[in-house]
Amino acid sequence: MKKLAHIAIVVDDYDKAIQYYTTVLGFDLIHDEVLSETKRWVLVSPGEGSCQLLLAKAATEVQQQAIGNQSGGRVFLFLHTDSFDEDHARLLQHGVEIVRGPEQMPYGKVLVFRDMYGNLWDLIGKDSL
Repeated sequence: MKKLAHIAIVVDDYDKAIQYYTTVLGFDLIHDEVLSETKRWVLVSPGEGSCQLLLAKAATEVQQQAIGNQSGGRVFLFLHTDSFDEDHARLLQHGVEIVRGPEQMPYGKVLVFRDMYGNLWDLIGKDSL
């Protein structure tokens, strides 16, 4: 069996990223371990059994340039939810930029939002798939 365990998201600050992903997106902090004076192993997850995000602090100029544009401006991550309306309201409550939608598509209710770094995400209503 194979599964995708982690996806790294390049961030500018560990604590600021943890705050955003746990408070604004409602993810769980799974692990936060100091590895050195400048590096931590930080994992957040939207829920049990889901792929976890590794919050990786940019350490070089090239990495800093990738913050918020890891996918060249395309939607980068696809977040399925069984409570679309609640999650949409949560995004609006926290002032998250909704780029497109919400709209009903053949594959479900969807909207595109921009996270604090500029990465684009699809929020997809699992109950409508």
